[in-house]
Amino acid sequence: MFDAILIEKPEANQTVSLTQVNPDQLPEGDVRVDVVYSTLNYKDALAITGISPVVRSFPMVPGIDFSGIVRESAHPEYKPGDRVILNGWGVGEKHWGGLAKQARVKGDWLVPLPDGLSLRQSMAIGTAGYTAMLCVQALERHGLRPEDGEIVVSGAAGGVGSVATALLAARGFEVAAVTGRMSEAAYLKSLGAATIIEREELSGKGRPLAKERWAGGIDVAGSQVLANMLSAIKYQGAVAACGLAAGMDLPATVAPFILRGVSLIGVDSVMCPLPDRQAAWAGLARDLDKSKLDAMTVEVPFSNVIETAPKFLKGNVRGRIVVPVAAELA
Repeated sequence: MFDAILIEKPEANQTVSLTQVNPDQLPEGDVRVDVVYSTLNYKDALAITGISPVVRSFPMVPGIDFSGIVRESAHPEYKPGDRVILNGWGVGEKHWGGLAKQARVKGDWLVPLPDGLSLRQSMAIGTAGYTAMLCVQALERHGLRPEDGEIVVSGAAGGVGSVATALLAARGFEVAAVTGRMSEAAYLKSLGAATIIEREELSGKGRPLAKERWAGGIDVAGSQVLANMLSAIKYQGAVAACGLAAGMDLPATVAPFILRGVSLIGVDSVMCPLPDRQAAWAGLARDLDKSKLDAMTVEVPFSNVIETAPKFLKGNVRGRIVVPVAAELA
């Protein structure tokens, strides 16, 4: 038996508890992993609180990512003792996730732990940081360079935004960090932000085409924030969009696209192909300042995850939350 956070729905309302689970209950997969670290993400908080129908089947172990050590493997690429990372693939939504001391998954979903990262550091980065790197790489593939101008990042004090800010600054970009918590200005500047913008500046109804302001952007919000961001992107700039914290709608016009040649690049981390994942993780291991990573990371004990989830949804969390599930194994 092993400890797991289990979401159940015996009747109309779901229940969530930290309980014991038999390994025989684990879903199908060709690799069984001893989970060492997991995280608490926005999607996990939605699943645990039940505020949004994130969970597709019950019972479910939440946790959209984890790092750990292979216990058993029938997959040709992995053997017992290997250190691995998992992000996405519907884990924590359709397939039992990382907020448990064991997980059984498809080996094709795993990424070997890159040289230069510990299991804890990989989860301090987690899905949020890995998504941030995918966004940065998307902007660079578009051709954006530091000399082109400032990059705007929404939700900058959150997980994706914090890592994106640090990565962009490390690559020589000037970063305009957007936040709804101006009290986090010193934190954002410590990550490398050059300018701090109050979220309200981008939240109201804007013009279809505003004054050219930024060379590019990384957006986690969607809705009006993304629309206003797009309207102020410079000629042939681009925005990498990876979130919808402010809504799924996009109250914009085609003006930025056809008059300025602006590109909107969708970034998906869940089903991202393995080569792109490996490139993102290699870049994170190489480029992310580990001292800045430490500064944006908070640990929450496994036993406190359920009570922490509602705080996450209220926007009272900065940076990344790491959950030591079985840190003694590291």
